[in-house]
Amino acid sequence: MKFLYLALAIILEVTGSGFMKVSEGFSKWLPTSIFAVAYISSFYFLSLALKAIPLSTAYAIWAGLGIVLTAAVSVVVFKQKLDLPAIIGIAFIVAGVVIMNFFSKTAH
Repeated sequence: MKFLYLALAIILEVTGSGFMKVSEGFSKWLPTSIFAVAYISSFYFLSLALKAIPLSTAYAIWAGLGIVLTAAVSVVVFKQKLDLPAIIGIAFIVAGVVIMNFFSKTAH
């Protein structure tokens, strides 16, 4: 269940970020409402995941996958381009999450 909660937190955070863009500075009430519900729900599910997953591990996964998926949404949905430095930076973030989770004793 703990990783299901974490996955829901990530999906809701990415959803909220997409609707934040669509809200046009919170000037549109429906996207703004969806953004708020998604973010509140994301933090709720993250808090449930934190009951069983160490904070450092859960937050690294939540933030890392959130960045990768949000970048993917920006490319696919909003037709934004990622240049090579952005792709390399995202790869470093993913590498850091992998290293932390598989090699660090701190994360367990």
